[in-house]
Amino acid sequence: MPPEEKVITLRELMANNGTAGRPVYILYKGRVYDVSGSDWWASGEHMSIHHAGRDLTEAIKAAPHGIEV
Repeated sequence: MPPEEKVITLRELMANNGTAGRPVYILYKGRVYDVSGSDWWASGEHMSIHHAGRDLTEAIKAAPHGIEV
């Protein structure tokens, strides 16, 4: 049985930005990913360029890595 998918609002995505102990969510191609466990997303920032709680679909094109990371 596949895992149950949860729909969240844009407000929820933006609120889960890693600040004040909140989870760290990012959006990629319409799907939300919880990257809270990644050291690369500590405090809701990645490489001091990308911020959690946002759509990173376009930003990944400029990354030195692919989506597998």
